[in-house]
Amino acid sequence: MSSRPRQSLTLTLLQAREAAMRFFRPSLNEHGLTEQQWRVIRILRQQGEMEIYRLADQACILKPSMTGVLVRMEAAGLVKRRKAETDQRRVLVELAEKGEQCFASMSQCMEANYQALQGQFGEEKLKQLLGLLDELKQVRR
Repeated sequence: MSSRPRQSLTLTLLQAREAAMRFFRPSLNEHGLTEQQWRVIRILRQQGEMEIYRLADQACILKPSMTGVLVRMEAAGLVKRRKAETDQRRVLVELAEKGEQCFASMSQCMEANYQALQGQFGEEKLKQLLGLLDELKQVRR
């Protein structure tokens, strides 16, 4: 009696992410942004200034990679970094004016992409999926 192997959760999540990104990647390319840069912009726009390590964690970017992402974003005028007054080892990041403008110009376009995705997938299913994914993020080992 041979049982089929269980479907891979992590592989399925990656494949689903790639399917979703097909709706958003063209807009990012049009605006000259990488997926990582857009994640940083969105998080900073929603949550405000934060420490690099927390930003890296929220954006799912490895900390060594985050430094390079932020160097390029700072050079492009999208973010500002500064050392915390209380502890010079802590580096804080916030959106610069150009980053705010980038978010504003991208928002309408990205909302249209969400609508296109929702149109094919269904509003209720998308809400349910997001809810389940939020629950999965809370699971701890």
